[in-house]
Amino acid sequence: MTTKRSNKPTRKVAAAPAKRGPARRATIDTSDIPPLTEEFFAQAIRNPYYRPVKQSTTVRIDADVLAWLRRQGAGYQTRINAILRRAMLRQGRT
Repeated sequence: MTTKRSNKPTRKVAAAPAKRGPARRATIDTSDIPPLTEEFFAQAIRNPYYRPVKQSTTVRIDADVLAWLRRQGAGYQTRINAILRRAMLRQGRT
């Protein structure tokens, strides 16, 4: 059995880019970048597209508490999350 060889030219693979070493980084001029102060961070706004990663879990909740949350309408799991987030923020994220 013989194999057919094509007369089509083969594609050349691009060479890997050179690694950026300390000499490359040293050429960047950062003198026009203002320093980041506490005032800057106090006025900063969180990315409006940020969404915390959700994790599925099983939690045992008293039946009367769950009934109360469900009576308020759809979205009781979202309300549970909001209640827990407020408690977390009150105590600080430590």
